[in-house]
Amino acid sequence: MEDAHALAETISSAEAVPGSGWVAAVSASLAAGLVAKTAARSEGWSGAEGARAQAIDLRDRLLALAERDARAYERALTALERRGSNLAKALASAAEAPLAIAQTAADVAELAAEAAECADGAARADASAAAALAAGAARAAAKLVSVNLAALADDERVGRADRAAEAAAEAAHKALSIQA
Repeated sequence: MEDAHALAETISSAEAVPGSGWVAAVSASLAAGLVAKTAARSEGWSGAEGARAQAIDLRDRLLALAERDARAYERALTALERRGSNLAKALASAAEAPLAIAQTAADVAELAAEAAECADGAARADASAAAALAAGAARAAAKLVSVNLAALADDERVGRADRAAEAAAEAAHKALSIQA
Protein backbone atom coordinates (compact mmCIF):
# COMPACT_ATOMS: atom_id res chain seq x y z
CA MET A 1 0.00 0.00 0.00
CA GLU A 2 3.04 2.28 0.10
CA ASP A 3 2.64 2.72 -3.65
CA ALA A 4 -0.82 4.21 -3.08
CA HIS A 5 0.68 6.80 -0.75
CA ALA A 6 3.40 7.64 -3.28
CA LEU A 7 0.76 8.01 -5.98
CA ALA A 8 -1.29 10.34 -3.77
CA GLU A 9 1.82 12.39 -3.01
CA THR A 10 2.64 12.72 -6.72
CA ILE A 11 -0.88 13.90 -7.52
CA SER A 12 -0.85 16.30 -4.57
CA SER A 13 2.37 18.00 -5.64
CA ALA A 14 2.60 21.57 -6.92
CA GLU A 15 3.75 20.26 -10.31
CA ALA A 16 1.29 20.70 -13.19
CA VAL A 17 1.84 17.15 -14.43
CA PRO A 18 0.30 14.72 -13.75
CA GLY A 19 -2.96 16.59 -14.10
CA SER A 20 -6.61 15.72 -14.07
CA GLY A 21 -6.56 13.92 -17.42
CA TRP A 22 -3.87 11.59 -16.16
CA VAL A 23 -5.82 11.05 -12.93
CA ALA A 24 -9.02 10.32 -14.87
CA ALA A 25 -7.25 7.74 -17.02
CA VAL A 26 -5.59 6.05 -14.04
CA SER A 27 -8.90 6.06 -12.14
CA ALA A 28 -10.65 4.40 -15.06
CA SER A 29 -7.80 1.88 -15.33
CA LEU A 30 -8.33 1.00 -11.67
CA ALA A 31 -12.04 0.55 -12.40
CA ALA A 32 -11.12 -1.80 -15.24
CA GLY A 33 -8.92 -3.68 -12.78
CA LEU A 34 -11.93 -4.13 -10.50
CA VAL A 35 -13.90 -5.56 -13.42
CA ALA A 36 -11.06 -7.99 -14.12
CA LYS A 37 -11.09 -8.97 -10.43
CA THR A 38 -14.87 -9.43 -10.54
CA ALA A 39 -14.57 -11.73 -13.53
CA ALA A 40 -11.74 -13.72 -11.97
CA ARG A 41 -13.88 -14.30 -8.87
CA SER A 42 -17.00 -15.36 -10.77
CA GLU A 43 -16.88 -19.05 -11.57
CA GLY A 44 -20.60 -19.13 -12.35
CA TRP A 45 -20.40 -16.44 -15.05
CA SER A 46 -19.99 -18.08 -18.45
CA GLY A 47 -18.60 -14.89 -20.01
CA ALA A 48 -16.15 -14.17 -17.21
CA GLU A 49 -13.01 -15.17 -19.09
CA GLY A 50 -13.81 -12.91 -22.04
CA ALA A 51 -14.83 -10.05 -19.75
CA ARG A 52 -11.58 -10.40 -17.80
CA ALA A 53 -9.52 -10.24 -21.00
CA GLN A 54 -11.47 -7.21 -22.18
CA ALA A 55 -11.08 -5.47 -18.80
CA ILE A 56 -7.32 -6.04 -18.83
CA ASP A 57 -7.10 -4.65 -22.37
CA LEU A 58 -9.08 -1.56 -21.33
CA ARG A 59 -6.90 -1.14 -18.24
CA ASP A 60 -3.73 -1.21 -20.31
CA ARG A 61 -5.15 1.18 -22.92
CA LEU A 62 -6.10 3.63 -20.20
CA LEU A 63 -2.64 3.51 -18.66
CA ALA A 64 -1.14 4.29 -22.08
CA LEU A 65 -3.65 7.13 -22.49
CA ALA A 66 -2.61 8.52 -19.10
CA GLU A 67 0.96 8.88 -20.36
CA ARG A 68 -0.22 10.31 -23.68
CA ASP A 69 -2.36 12.85 -21.84
CA ALA A 70 0.54 13.92 -19.61
CA ARG A 71 2.78 14.55 -22.64
CA ALA A 72 0.06 16.49 -24.49
CA TYR A 73 -0.69 18.55 -21.39
CA GLU A 74 2.98 19.45 -21.02
CA ARG A 75 3.09 20.58 -24.66
CA ALA A 76 -0.07 22.66 -24.18
CA LEU A 77 1.37 24.30 -21.08
CA THR A 78 4.56 25.16 -22.97
CA ALA A 79 2.52 26.66 -25.81
CA LEU A 80 0.45 28.62 -23.30
CA GLU A 81 3.60 30.07 -21.70
CA ARG A 82 4.94 31.14 -25.09
CA ARG A 83 1.58 32.50 -26.28
CA GLY A 84 2.58 31.61 -29.80
CA SER A 85 0.42 31.09 -32.83
CA ASN A 86 0.39 27.34 -32.24
CA LEU A 87 -1.52 27.61 -28.95
CA ALA A 88 -4.86 26.70 -30.54
CA LYS A 89 -3.22 23.74 -32.26
CA ALA A 90 -1.63 22.58 -28.99
CA LEU A 91 -4.96 22.85 -27.14
CA ALA A 92 -6.81 21.02 -29.89
CA SER A 93 -4.17 18.31 -29.79
CA ALA A 94 -4.42 18.18 -25.99
CA ALA A 95 -8.13 17.37 -26.36
CA GLU A 96 -7.43 14.09 -28.17
CA ALA A 97 -6.22 12.10 -25.15
CA PRO A 98 -9.08 13.15 -22.84
CA LEU A 99 -11.56 12.29 -25.60
CA ALA A 100 -10.06 8.81 -25.86
CA ILE A 101 -10.06 8.56 -22.06
CA ALA A 102 -13.76 9.48 -21.90
CA GLN A 103 -14.66 6.94 -24.56
CA THR A 104 -12.55 4.17 -23.02
CA ALA A 105 -13.86 4.91 -19.53
CA ALA A 106 -17.38 4.58 -20.94
CA ASP A 107 -16.41 1.15 -22.28
CA VAL A 108 -15.22 0.23 -18.78
CA ALA A 109 -18.48 1.43 -17.23
CA GLU A 110 -20.53 -0.60 -19.70
CA LEU A 111 -18.44 -3.72 -19.09
CA ALA A 112 -18.74 -3.14 -15.35
CA ALA A 113 -22.53 -2.92 -15.66
CA GLU A 114 -22.53 -6.26 -17.46
CA ALA A 115 -20.31 -7.71 -14.73
CA ALA A 116 -22.61 -6.35 -12.03
CA GLU A 117 -25.45 -8.22 -13.69
CA CYS A 118 -23.66 -11.51 -14.41
CA ALA A 119 -20.99 -11.93 -11.76
CA ASP A 120 -21.17 -14.14 -8.71
CA GLY A 121 -22.64 -12.74 -5.48
CA ALA A 122 -20.21 -10.56 -3.56
CA ALA A 123 -18.13 -9.77 -6.66
CA ARG A 124 -21.06 -7.74 -8.00
CA ALA A 125 -20.30 -4.93 -5.54
CA ASP A 126 -16.83 -4.52 -7.05
CA ALA A 127 -18.36 -4.30 -10.52
CA SER A 128 -20.86 -1.66 -9.39
CA ALA A 129 -18.08 0.36 -7.79
CA ALA A 130 -16.04 0.04 -10.98
CA ALA A 131 -18.92 1.40 -13.04
CA ALA A 132 -19.26 4.42 -10.74
CA LEU A 133 -15.51 5.11 -10.86
CA ALA A 134 -15.39 4.79 -14.63
CA ALA A 135 -18.36 7.13 -15.02
CA GLY A 136 -16.65 9.75 -12.90
CA ALA A 137 -13.49 9.42 -14.95
CA ALA A 138 -15.45 9.75 -18.19
CA ARG A 139 -17.17 12.92 -16.96
CA ALA A 140 -13.85 14.42 -15.84
CA ALA A 141 -12.22 13.66 -19.18
CA ALA A 142 -15.21 15.10 -21.08
CA LYS A 143 -14.82 18.33 -19.12
CA LEU A 144 -11.18 18.53 -20.20
CA VAL A 145 -12.17 18.11 -23.85
CA SER A 146 -14.60 21.00 -23.46
CA VAL A 147 -11.99 23.21 -21.78
CA ASN A 148 -9.31 22.45 -24.35
CA LEU A 149 -11.65 23.15 -27.25
CA ALA A 150 -13.40 26.21 -25.79
CA ALA A 151 -11.88 28.47 -28.46
CA LEU A 152 -13.14 26.28 -31.30
CA ALA A 153 -16.86 26.79 -31.75
CA ASP A 154 -18.95 23.69 -32.39
CA ASP A 155 -16.09 21.20 -32.35
CA GLU A 156 -17.70 17.76 -32.68
CA ARG A 157 -15.23 16.25 -30.21
CA VAL A 158 -17.00 18.00 -27.34
CA GLY A 159 -20.25 16.25 -28.26
CA ARG A 160 -18.49 12.91 -28.61
CA ALA A 161 -16.92 13.29 -25.17
CA ASP A 162 -20.25 14.31 -23.62
CA ARG A 163 -22.00 11.32 -25.21
CA ALA A 164 -19.33 9.00 -23.81
CA ALA A 165 -19.77 10.50 -20.33
CA GLU A 166 -23.56 10.14 -20.60
CA ALA A 167 -23.25 6.49 -21.67
CA ALA A 168 -20.90 5.85 -18.75
CA ALA A 169 -23.32 7.51 -16.33
CA GLU A 170 -26.20 5.38 -17.62
CA ALA A 171 -24.11 2.22 -17.24
CA ALA A 172 -23.14 3.23 -13.70
CA HIS A 173 -26.77 3.89 -12.80
CA LYS A 174 -27.71 0.46 -14.11
CA ALA A 175 -24.85 -1.24 -12.24
CA LEU A 176 -25.58 0.56 -8.99
CA SER A 177 -29.25 -0.45 -9.13
CA ILE A 178 -28.46 -4.18 -9.31
CA GLN A 179 -28.89 -6.02 -6.05
CA ALA A 180 -25.90 -8.10 -4.91
